[in-house]
Amino acid sequence: MAIPLSYNLRNLAVRRTTTVMTSLGIGLTVAVLVSVLSLVEGLSSAFQSSGHPRHVLVMRKGGGSELTSIIQRSQFLEAIKFRPTVERNAQGEPLASPELVQTVNLPSKEAPDGMNLTVRGLMPIGREMREETRLADGRWYADGRREAVVGSSVAARYPDAKMGGKFKFGRGEWVVVGVFHSDYPARNSEIWLDANQMAADFGRFEAFSSVLVRTRDEVAAQALINELETDQRLQIEALPERAYFEKQTSSGDVIKYLGTFVAIIMAIGSCFAAMNTMYAAVARRAREIGTLRVLGFSRRSILVSFFLESLFLSLLGGVVGVILVLPLNGLTTGVGSFVTFTEVAFSLRMSPGVIGAGLGFALLIGAFGGLFPASNAARKQILTALRQI
Repeated sequence: MAIPLSYNLRNLAVRRTTTVMTSLGIGLTVAVLVSVLSLVEGLSSAFQSSGHPRHVLVMRKGGGSELTSIIQRSQFLEAIKFRPTVERNAQGEPLASPELVQTVNLPSKEAPDGMNLTVRGLMPIGREMREETRLADGRWYADGRREAVVGSSVAARYPDAKMGGKFKFGRGEWVVVGVFHSDYPARNSEIWLDANQMAADFGRFEAFSSVLVRTRDEVAAQALINELETDQRLQIEALPERAYFEKQTSSGDVIKYLGTFVAIIMAIGSCFAAMNTMYAAVARRAREIGTLRVLGFSRRSILVSFFLESLFLSLLGGVVGVILVLPLNGLTTGVGSFVTFTEVAFSLRMSPGVIGAGLGFALLIGAFGGLFPASNAARKQILTALRQI
């Protein structure tokens, strides 16, 4: 015969002060974990949902990132641009975009000393290939001028990069004439310029940083990658654009591991708090336990009853923790990429999986904290329990 759940819920309500304090402690632990997981989820979502499925990024072999890569103009014209697997636009021009990539340091509210941002020099074909990108404000830069358009995340976080703002880059000052927004979140952390003007400022007329190529289909994309990487004369690396972005999710690993470590340390303390609460409950309700045994409830029923009470207590703490973090959902922040050495902005994302992990973590705390007190309650002898005050 099982003990009614109402018995446990009533006891939690009667001991409201202890219940609130223990739940709050568990809630803070869960809040730390959920915050970290939301951050990692947001960062992963920003990178993993970026990149065209038929885009291939070509860089120098061993370069690792566009910033440290060099593709000679002769390589682009002779070995990449006119391959049969490359798709062409309505005018018959190959969809192959040679691009320059540099960094600029701009101060933000969070980092007054400045953070590195990706600056990308594009040819007209490069903008054409990014049809998922649209102007949110202003206009596109004019070719041959020191004008820039910035991603929506950059405009929101950096005062110098707002509409009409100016920043020093290369040999002069660049004016922000537009703000763009891309359906691929990682692009919104970039600044785009005219590639020819950027090449003039840096004296890089005969070399690019990378080449972005669009193929006819995904099978052709893999075929192009195989062709380029097996040609030992070229010494270049080719990979799907999505794979390049996904590599950058490693930037969140340190935060994930450190945050999880802190949450585990806090969880140990929360386990002891839950255990202390349940041991106190067992001691205070010793005569009730004896009475339940007299009424015919088995040791197993008592063990399950007190164990469930601990789970209820921890679940309440888990809900409190999730509610505490809920206002952070959608909050925009940034993290430095270990691949590009620039900041990427993203939004914290409390997905159902993150919430489920937080509540599961709370139940785990309750299970460890309630098992021994519940076992202690179940082992009490009837006469011994009835004699206790």
